[in-house]
Amino acid sequence: MSTETEVQGGGAPKLKLGALTALVVGSMIGGGIFSLPQNMAAGAGAGAIIIGWAITFLGMLTLAFAFQMLANRKPEVEGGVYGYARAGFGDYMGFNSAWGYWISAWIGNVSYFVVMFSALGFWFHAFGDGNTPTAIICASVLLWGLHFLVLRGVHGAAFINTITTIAKLVPLALFIVLVVFAFKIDTFNLDFWGNPKLGSIVDQVKSTMLVTVWVFIGIEGASMFSGRAEKMSDVGKATVVGFLLTIALLVAVSVLALGVMTQPELAALKNPSTAYVLEKAIGPWGANIMNAGLVISVGGALLAWTLLAAEAPYLAGKDGVMPRIFGTTNANGSPAASLWLTNGLIQLFLVITLFSSAGYLALLSLATSMILIPYLLCSVYSFMVAQRGEGYQAGESKGRDLSIAGIASVYGVWLIYAAGVKYLFLSMVLYAPGLLFYLWAKKEHGEKPFKGAEAVLAAIIVVLGAIATYELFTGQLTL
Repeated sequence: MSTETEVQGGGAPKLKLGALTALVVGSMIGGGIFSLPQNMAAGAGAGAIIIGWAITFLGMLTLAFAFQMLANRKPEVEGGVYGYARAGFGDYMGFNSAWGYWISAWIGNVSYFVVMFSALGFWFHAFGDGNTPTAIICASVLLWGLHFLVLRGVHGAAFINTITTIAKLVPLALFIVLVVFAFKIDTFNLDFWGNPKLGSIVDQVKSTMLVTVWVFIGIEGASMFSGRAEKMSDVGKATVVGFLLTIALLVAVSVLALGVMTQPELAALKNPSTAYVLEKAIGPWGANIMNAGLVISVGGALLAWTLLAAEAPYLAGKDGVMPRIFGTTNANGSPAASLWLTNGLIQLFLVITLFSSAGYLALLSLATSMILIPYLLCSVYSFMVAQRGEGYQAGESKGRDLSIAGIASVYGVWLIYAAGVKYLFLSMVLYAPGLLFYLWAKKEHGEKPFKGAEAVLAAIIVVLGAIATYELFTGQLTL
């Protein structure tokens, strides 16, 4: 599997299968996997955790296959979650998909900076919990270092992301191997179906699903860069391969830990809980290994999400649904204007964490839920493509694709439900201001902003956003 980029016909370098796969894995595996043992055990026993992973595997596999099917059947549609939403539901829904994805991505990057320097605080106390003045200054230096790296070219940054992705897999693989040797079946079987305090099996499974909602964000990484791929077929392959590798790691880390420490012990751990699990397995240096692994992993995820966050406004700007300036690139092919806006906002929120970490964490929960709507739109679009037979040969069966797209769509609805309908309502606070950017873009191109029911949808989003904002200020709703 090659990780290099290639220049064809003197154009911009193209991303090969290895680089695309690394974008998928690199964006999904960040800091969350290092906290999984505690996060999963907090509300469930081993049996419920296994059931939860089985449901997640089925749902996310169908979503991965839906992205693969769209890459193969609709190769002319570029831009992943944005492009598919626009192709299926029009400019305004495409804009909202790009807007929601972008906000979720850059606010998520703020959390990566905080988590990374919190982990460094294990050795350097000046970093504290990742939001001390020293931590924010160092995070800012790293932020602008990544910024200028990406400005030098997306393909070069993608190659470095491949290297960091490989590097982050090493400590995780080491964790799995060492925990296997420390695994005790009696510990694993103890209260296999959980103790009464955890509730019914259904309640326990639901608690695990609330965790797994977030760990797969990034599965769309390859499809977001479909326009930069050497071969469109590689986009689908990278999505499926990246998903299978990631879920294998996630399941191994969370399940094997239950053979080293009991469910109540895991639930009581601080995060990153993998550090304490490995410490129990091999001694004090286990914690050092996993904290170092967390720093490497989050560093790699930062680069992957810097690329993804800047790509969304660029693609939308190029198509005329975001202001024209965001659709421009510099001489190296990097979306410079989009990158400056994105990292400028990250810098602002890094400063905000210095004064109000609680407010930032509330906003993070709200923003993360915004990415689930683009996932649902992509799933429904894949069902529409299969139902219409677009991209199929005469007589070619559509049954498999219809089944996969149908399950993916149901799972997309489930993700929104599991994340909380309240957060879907509150996310309108962030979706509503996007209308100004959309109207700006349409005015630049001399186009009518809405077609059909889009004006009604825009009005609903604005009204819901206004109501949610009012209820937040009056205390009727809390984050």
